[in-house]
Amino acid sequence: MKKRLFIGLFQLRSGFLRPSTDRMLTRIKSIYLYIKEKGTVTTRELVDEFGITQRTIQRDLNVLEYNDLIRSPVRGKWTTTDKKVKAS
Repeated sequence: MKKRLFIGLFQLRSGFLRPSTDRMLTRIKSIYLYIKEKGTVTTRELVDEFGITQRTIQRDLNVLEYNDLIRSPVRGKWTTTDKKVKAS
């Protein structure tokens, strides 16, 4: 059975995507779960935790924010919204 990845409104199956797209979605899911676990995190904290550039983190955060999964109550700090998400 293929691994399923749920992000916001997207339900995608690995294997049908280019490897780079699959990596990006896996990274975005990891970032979302990290924020959900920690409560509120800074952009710098995410850069340090995931070992990727601030620009890449910002792009990933933009995807999550666009899908109403996270919000930034204070510039540079992120928290999850109350939107229900099924992550598997």
